[in-house]
Amino acid sequence: MRIGELAARAGVSTRTLRYYEQQGLLPARRASNGYRQYEESDLRLVSEIRSLLAAGFTLDDTRPFVDCLRAGHADGASCPESVAVYQRKLAEIDAELRTLIRLRADVADQLARACPGCALFPEATNDHSDQRELRRPGAPRRQAGTGRILGGLVSSLQDDRADP
Repeated sequence: MRIGELAARAGVSTRTLRYYEQQGLLPARRASNGYRQYEESDLRLVSEIRSLLAAGFTLDDTRPFVDCLRAGHADGASCPESVAVYQRKLAEIDAELRTLIRLRADVADQLARACPGCALFPEATNDHSDQRELRRPGAPRRQAGTGRILGGLVSSLQDDRADP
């Protein structure tokens, strides 16, 4: 298929595909007339890249997943290099969560001092019904209990703050 068809099917611009090619993520074969030619498998590569970018990964992070697919694996996450990227990203997210929870606790402390009668936890912030289930990819499906998970993080952080 030509670049316009791949772009339309993947939901991206032709400029994006050219950029992926420049970055070495999407190899383009050339027809005798010089036009870029793509295969069905290239649609899977673009889909994998877009999916990872939407999940907060960088373009560089996508390389192991793309390489895994190019090597013939059915899933870009099935190679050790991809797993390492997932593990690193989870560690980054966990660090960000800890920072956010500390910041929230500081703001809640400031609010409590400024307005002793104000509710620290308005009902709207406790409604997690619209949240997706939290679980590791491939882990058994079960209710994660977002509030329980975050509550546990807050408790452990408060314990950390209490210990000098």
